[in-house]
Amino acid sequence: MSTRKRKANETRSTQSVKSGVSEATHPKRTKSSSGPGLVVIAFALATVAGAIYYAWSDAKNSENESNFDSVEERDASIFYVQDIPGKGKGVIAARDIQPGELIIYEDPLFIVPPKISVSPSALIHSNLQRVDPKAREAFFNLSYVNLPAHVDPEEDEAEVALAIFQTNAVAAGDGVGIFPRMARLNHGCSSAFNVVYTWREKEGALVVHALKGITKGQELLTTYATMRKPRDFRRAFLRERYGFECQCDVCSLPEELSKGSDERLVAISDLYSRFATWGQELIDGMEAIDVVKKIWALGDEEGYLSERGQLAADAAWVAAAHSDAAATREWAKVALRWYSYELGSDSEQSEHMSMIMENPRLHRSWGTRGVLSVGRPDGS
Repeated sequence: MSTRKRKANETRSTQSVKSGVSEATHPKRTKSSSGPGLVVIAFALATVAGAIYYAWSDAKNSENESNFDSVEERDASIFYVQDIPGKGKGVIAARDIQPGELIIYEDPLFIVPPKISVSPSALIHSNLQRVDPKAREAFFNLSYVNLPAHVDPEEDEAEVALAIFQTNAVAAGDGVGIFPRMARLNHGCSSAFNVVYTWREKEGALVVHALKGITKGQELLTTYATMRKPRDFRRAFLRERYGFECQCDVCSLPEELSKGSDERLVAISDLYSRFATWGQELIDGMEAIDVVKKIWALGDEEGYLSERGQLAADAAWVAAAHSDAAATREWAKVALRWYSYELGSDSEQSEHMSMIMENPRLHRSWGTRGVLSVGRPDGS
């Protein structure tokens, strides 16, 4: 069976320009990795200020982890789950949350391969027999859609378990995992979502970080798929896949404002396609960086902040390929900032960008194209 799963953010990455550009520093998405893996070496940050900031961030996360006797106690200090009209249950901020803050660190209840040769329902049900009663209860408290009409949920627990898994599972490396705490997060499109989740292969765990500042009482929302599409497309996809009509802040915009949002999202998607052509040498490095800046500006206008770590890392790839050390360093600095928000300052991607800031010539693409001053993030 091919399981149906939400996309893990290692993630919602940009269109991998490594059909030209992408260093593939995001983790694996639902279907495939964004590109080749990296051997990551942890170097000191390039600037004292940066070192202080990120060391403080790591220390703060470590402090948050150690101050609590249980996962439940830590969760309760950050968020709580409550009923939300029209949505079932949702996750609400118990306090103000800072960008980049670690919200959830969760091991999977279990992971299954994406394709299996045995009964899907039997496999899921057998996995559930091996988890403790508390975890099992958490699993069966999750919502589900698309249960076959002939199935009686009171009588066929295995089929219900399969429906729950298909509705809530996300990519976990080469497999598909179930994470009951993370699965409580509802969906938001474009600028509406404020947290992102990532699978960490080496740790065998899923992490959720705040993409932007979140105020106490605000709902924590992630996104179930790449949403750089018009509203009608997004709603149709979510309706068919997850059984709900999206009423997030972006989908609820008045018609004229929604039209403007759709135009920006489509333009961003088109620009990503244009950026990818650098890999086929159809555009030069200066134009590629100009496209990155246009994507960034449209993202600011739309409020779409996701994937910026990957985008800046791709820009650093272009700059390094053209032996532009200053631009490589500056784009790596931007990538480090956004990777720290999206993936965590302790992520491999953040560590790799720190290395590039220290010595741009260590970038694997260094000098693979003609020498060219491509442009820095500040427009210089």
